[in-house]
Amino acid sequence: MDAFYASVELLRYPQLRGQPVVIGGRSVDAPVQQADGSWHYTRLRHYTGRGVITTATYEARALGIGSAMGIMKAAQLAPDAVLLPVDFDAYRHYSRLFKAAVREIAPLLEDRGIDEIYLDLTDVPGETRELAQRIKDAVRTATGLSCSIGVTPNKLLAKICSDLEKPDGLTMLGMDDIPARIWPLAARKINGIGPKAEQKLTALGIKTIGELANADPLWLQAHFGANYGHWLHEAAHGVDARPVVTYSEPKSVSRETTFERDLHARQDRNALSEIFTRLCVRVAEDLVRKGVLGKTIGIKLRYDDFSTVTRDITLPEPTRDAATIRRAAGECLKRVPLQRRLRLLGVRVGHLSKPGEQGDSADLLGGVQGGLPFAED
Repeated sequence: MDAFYASVELLRYPQLRGQPVVIGGRSVDAPVQQADGSWHYTRLRHYTGRGVITTATYEARALGIGSAMGIMKAAQLAPDAVLLPVDFDAYRHYSRLFKAAVREIAPLLEDRGIDEIYLDLTDVPGETRELAQRIKDAVRTATGLSCSIGVTPNKLLAKICSDLEKPDGLTMLGMDDIPARIWPLAARKINGIGPKAEQKLTALGIKTIGELANADPLWLQAHFGANYGHWLHEAAHGVDARPVVTYSEPKSVSRETTFERDLHARQDRNALSEIFTRLCVRVAEDLVRKGVLGKTIGIKLRYDDFSTVTRDITLPEPTRDAATIRRAAGECLKRVPLQRRLRLLGVRVGHLSKPGEQGDSADLLGGVQGGLPFAED
């Protein structure tokens, strides 16, 4: 999907089309309709806090704004850009709509998140380009939104090609097209080459996929290890044997929040305890919605010096009870130092199973009680 969250917001505020718009604000940043029917929008220049951008319109991206960038930094690049709050309920709604529309045409679908899917078109009748256009049209009819499609022999190439002609793109590519279309691209365009690998490749004189493809496989393995070095060679030549996987079990469920200001375990005890309880309740609700229970409860803390610690505990039986999750997470908190101020707090439930697979704990979401976990100096 093209700039998915931002595009959903533009359905709600079509008057903002063509303007730089950033998604990542809080509820207080929501637009306010004036008495004369006009709208008042929060501008980046007025934002104070430490939030990060979830996504942005293409007009904002042209100004250097990108996902995961701090909003305060974005305000320096585009102070007049509009800031809108995140509305995940709306995004999930449109995600369900677009995936349902696609399944009507191509039922072999691998769900890769709220705004991305892989399809296997092998046995779907119809000429390929016309079929891809049918999918694009069906998505627009169901949602009013555009998507970009890459039609290629495998998932690795499809991921790359879906980004080549955004927005509203349709890119078709065969293996014979790789030297002309893929090799000139930056090596980081391959999904699986992260910032550290890109930095190392650059230091070794490799910047493009073509340069990576021409590198000696044994040389790559010597620098990156046998497995990753072999994969780099294969990926640069467009080789990917992974099938489209139509179903996968979630491995864990988590919720976390970054605070507007650093909080102290003692001085901000009540605020932290309220946030802690809310995270536990939301994780429990997620478990109920997904129809799973979890046995391993964990926490994540990030301190004011950006260091991060995690702790977890495994319960005798799986649960999705918010109070049980809170108690277990509270035990984890007792095992971490709380002298430094905190930037982030997260709660995670792993080792998931379906009800009845391992024995079930209480299935309740209410009545979360217990002592305040943030109590020590």
